[in-house]
Amino acid sequence: MITRRNALILGAGGLLAGCNRFTNDPWLLSAEDAHRFLQRSITGRAAQAREFRAEQRSPFFRVNGTANPNTPEYNALAAGRFADWRLQVDGLVARPLSLSLAQLQSMPQRAQITRHDCVEGWSAIGKWQGPRLDTVLNLAGLRDAARYIVFHCADRFGPHAYYESIDLVDAFHPQTILAWAMNDRYLSVGHGAPIRLRVERQLGYKQAKYVMRIEAVASLAGIGAGKGGYWEDSNGYEWYAGI
Repeated sequence: MITRRNALILGAGGLLAGCNRFTNDPWLLSAEDAHRFLQRSITGRAAQAREFRAEQRSPFFRVNGTANPNTPEYNALAAGRFADWRLQVDGLVARPLSLSLAQLQSMPQRAQITRHDCVEGWSAIGKWQGPRLDTVLNLAGLRDAARYIVFHCADRFGPHAYYESIDLVDAFHPQTILAWAMNDRYLSVGHGAPIRLRVERQLGYKQAKYVMRIEAVASLAGIGAGKGGYWEDSNGYEWYAGI
């Protein structure tokens, strides 16, 4: 079947060899890499996802994936309305951080109304608010060796903790935020309280919920099964899920 994505990939055969210089990870040198390279080349790295008007928000925004991490640690934080929760920012940074929810809320905020597109085929429009991720990363100070940003989450699937990752292009995109509010209210537990990632140019499974730690790394090898995220490791989902 010829789809828009397949057509782009088929047209990229001659470009794959040139993609070597954009990544140090061999597993990314694939049709997926061509998709990423072409999308950013055609639309531009700073191209933004469409934003909507307030009256266009969906009346119902379903909870998908984990509805509640339901671990003793998470339940204790939720019972205290996340007053004791701290976001750890570490790895390849000059200044490791431990940020409270109040500190994140005191930073410059971005609000955006965007469409969430799930890999399962459904979509919904919602309003998200929080600091831009690049505000936090600049506060921590990325080291030169950093190439990816990994989000470690409170929810678990059996013995495996949920995680996701993005590269620095998406990390520093103006619409990539750490959302603590949805539709002008604090995030519900089902929607990822106390914060979730919003990386608006990618599919829904990249929007990690229940973020506890942000780690800057040089390579994704050695984290989980090394493919960049829980669903990428367990079900073969694409790491770059650009839309």
